[in-house]
Amino acid sequence: MTDLTGAIWRKSTRSGGNGGECVEVATNLPGIVAVRDSKDPGGPVLTFTPGSWAAFVSTARGGQSTC
Repeated sequence: MTDLTGAIWRKSTRSGGNGGECVEVATNLPGIVAVRDSKDPGGPVLTFTPGSWAAFVSTARGGQSTC
């Protein structure tokens, strides 16, 4: 299990203040990027390598195609 004690969580700048479905990301941990549901901060956390996370974000922004 990954130790997330020192994680500094942040929400996307595109998250509104409307209480909608948001994720929080911690990018300050060595070798991993952690992602969690902002409505359930004690719930499960997904972890990614920094490279995998960067590829996901790029694709989500429309920067490249995975096909």
